[in-house]
Amino acid sequence: MRARDILSRPVVTVRRDTALTDAVALLTGHGFAALPVVDERERVVGMLSESDAMAAIESGREAGIVEVAMTTPVQVVEPTTEVPEMVKVMLDHHRRSVPVVEAGVLIGIVARRDLLRALARDEQALEARVCSLLEDYSGSHRQWDVEVVDSDVTIRGICADEAEQRVLAAISRTIPGVGEVRVVDTAAIPSDQ
Repeated sequence: MRARDILSRPVVTVRRDTALTDAVALLTGHGFAALPVVDERERVVGMLSESDAMAAIESGREAGIVEVAMTTPVQVVEPTTEVPEMVKVMLDHHRRSVPVVEAGVLIGIVARRDLLRALARDEQALEARVCSLLEDYSGSHRQWDVEVVDSDVTIRGICADEAEQRVLAAISRTIPGVGEVRVVDTAAIPSDQ
């Protein structure tokens, strides 16, 4: 999944010369973690985060303009940037959102919640596909619990034998995006565990 698949738009932005009090009203009024600061050509020149605004207010600069409080340089991503790379950018630079630019122009923004939704959707989608294939295989005669974490699949339930465990794993591996597959035969686990 790429930035273009999960970005939000239109993006609420401010300019360098926007009054800081107006920018704070936008942050609080919309519940944003940060606002991109753009120039006349919609190119990102900074970010104004809640922390930036609080620091400006604490230091008595609240009557100023966005330019005195904004963070530069700005970490941006392109529409083709993959989710893992966006996660790394946000974590490495302690950002709650990252602007998406194309040819230098702002086209959207990705927030941490967008990434979390995308990651959760991926795991839920993989889980649903594995469950569907296992149901097709068993004809609803056997019941297995499926859990997907970071693309790795764990299948728990009663298996006829080791050959069936291998079949369940092989079926699951046919789904694009599935990582490691682990089959746990719950009938083989002692009841005291």
